[in-house]
Amino acid sequence: MQKLGLRNETVFTEFILLGFGELWEMHILLFLVFLVIYLMTMAGNLLILVLVITDENLHTPMYFFLGNLSCLETCYSSTILPRMLASFLTENQSVPVTGCIVQLWAFGFLAATECYLLAAMSYDRYVAICRPLHYSALMNSRVCLQLVAGSWVSSFVVNTILLMFTLQLTFCGDNLIEHFFCDFTPMIKLTCNDPHPVELLSATLSALCILPPFVLTISSYVAIISAIMGIPSTTGRQKAFSTCSSHLTVVTIFYGTLSIVYLLPDTETLIELNKMFSVFYTILTPLINPLIYSLRNKEVKEAMKRTSRKCTSYIKLRVHWS
Repeated sequence: MQKLGLRNETVFTEFILLGFGELWEMHILLFLVFLVIYLMTMAGNLLILVLVITDENLHTPMYFFLGNLSCLETCYSSTILPRMLASFLTENQSVPVTGCIVQLWAFGFLAATECYLLAAMSYDRYVAICRPLHYSALMNSRVCLQLVAGSWVSSFVVNTILLMFTLQLTFCGDNLIEHFFCDFTPMIKLTCNDPHPVELLSATLSALCILPPFVLTISSYVAIISAIMGIPSTTGRQKAFSTCSSHLTVVTIFYGTLSIVYLLPDTETLIELNKMFSVFYTILTPLINPLIYSLRNKEVKEAMKRTSRKCTSYIKLRVHWS
């Protein structure tokens, strides 16, 4: 600890994440629950990623984006859950200030990248349904690579700018954060500096990362739904909608929980509600996404069967030769 002479405040070097303090007596049960969630999340997303890489039938723009989304979800979960699991196991809830800021950066970087990737996937579905004759030209491998690279790089740059400004802050007074990870709003309340410039910067950069992809996503699905409704046969409408239903479900869950978490009034009475929806947004969504794509997508199911048969044949061959 250091003394900040001008303000007679104590400058601290670590935060205390209160997390699920009201349920602390159940920390062993919570550890097991979140450990299972983490392992299932990693297994599900890595399975999707392996299928997309190894199965030639999935070498299409849609699954190229899906593979990137699964890679992102793997990193996303690893940003929050390992630290949470460690706190349940060791009962150590402290996090260095620098470590907290880095976690905030990683969380923001991956969340912004997901916004862009979901927008790219919605554009892909728009071209496939509304402009099928031009699909090969508009969604060639070069365009897909540019969209994915642009998603990762732009999110990295935007969040690194915010990181550089946040690292200049000092924090003093109460070092308790009423959350289970280092989110921007509860953390910025503890700064000794004037928070308004950083808050304005954060709001501006967040708008750049969220609004354009959100508008593109909504516009794409308005056009998609209009095109589907114009198909004369019921079978044709069902077939067209089935090609984008999984992605539409993921988009709804992602933006729905994101809106609830960050548009709820910041009041003491809504802290626990905000925390509950944050669990869904940061922990359960990466678990649900691969389940949606594997359970509702026939091509992924078929790829899983083909991969399973290949693995079985390989094992039998190894046993035979041994």
